[in-house]
Amino acid sequence: MFKPVYWLQPLKDARWSGFLQRHAHSSVFHTAAWLEALVQTYGYEATAVTTCPPDGDLQNAAVFCRVHSWLTGRRLVSLPFSDHCAPLLDCDSDWDGIVSALGVEMREQRLRYIEMRPPHEIDAAIGPGYHSTYTYCLHQIDLKPNLDALFGNCHLASTQRKIRRAKREGLTYQEGRSDTLLKIFYRLLILTRRRHMSIPQPKRWFRNLIDCFGEALKIRVAFKNRTPIAAILTLRYKDTLVYKYGCSDAQFHQLGAMHLLLWRSIVDAKREGLRVFDLGRSDCENSGLIAFKDRWGTTRSMLTYFRLSGSVQLQGDFVPSGAQWQRQVAKWLVPHCSDRILGSIGNLVYRHMG
Repeated sequence: MFKPVYWLQPLKDARWSGFLQRHAHSSVFHTAAWLEALVQTYGYEATAVTTCPPDGDLQNAAVFCRVHSWLTGRRLVSLPFSDHCAPLLDCDSDWDGIVSALGVEMREQRLRYIEMRPPHEIDAAIGPGYHSTYTYCLHQIDLKPNLDALFGNCHLASTQRKIRRAKREGLTYQEGRSDTLLKIFYRLLILTRRRHMSIPQPKRWFRNLIDCFGEALKIRVAFKNRTPIAAILTLRYKDTLVYKYGCSDAQFHQLGAMHLLLWRSIVDAKREGLRVFDLGRSDCENSGLIAFKDRWGTTRSMLTYFRLSGSVQLQGDFVPSGAQWQRQVAKWLVPHCSDRILGSIGNLVYRHMG
């Protein structure tokens, strides 16, 4: 007999933040700040399912966003634009009831699919009907060693050398959340997205992240003289610093600006007493990015997404995923659009991609 389940709204439930603080596997992607930015930018509905009644302590939950798209279908995703998002469930009886409830939700709402993005293997617990879809590499740095040891763990011929090169070149560094730094970051982001033939996220996504996270977010920019040449965006939650976005001007890559920014992030994290630096996911076929992250002395693990697929299909027998659809659109649009138009396209299409 399954436990009864309850749906809740994490952005309106007073128990949510305290529950996340107590749960060992909660991450920045579970937080009200991340959920609020998703809701404000893309119009998703944040929801969660639990076996805990509304008048009791919240001890478990799986959080989702309801994505309603005429183009890519109706679905539950845990969570859009999040590298990973663990279901915060600790025993089989919780799993059984919630997995059963999700199946009911799939049928009643005629969803295209339900997707989970756990940072660890859960296929044995998640139940029948779910299948793996995408697999990524996840890189994290254990920050417990001292700075000398962390530097020594970096690859001598590339990472250490590039950090030293950045210092020799006299690169300067700024951090913060100002409109000026956001403008610099977004200009470099569009430049990078063009290079990778992909559509940039809308600027208001980053503005909403800044507003929702406050001091837990930093934009970090490296300059050559007065020219901004690289930038990253990091998020802090509990004992973890997360590298979420990075961008750069390719003509200055040899100067080691990205290495400088990541090393400064590590130094800051150590000063603040953090224990993990999460460098995020990488496509398994992107050997260059994987090698770059490996050379920071990271621990690499596999990140597998799971879906429960429904019977609903749109516009024929095959509907591409949001990422696949974005690549198809970008192939045709990116070479022909100005920066302003490209940013506007991101504003239109990203809500369909979650």
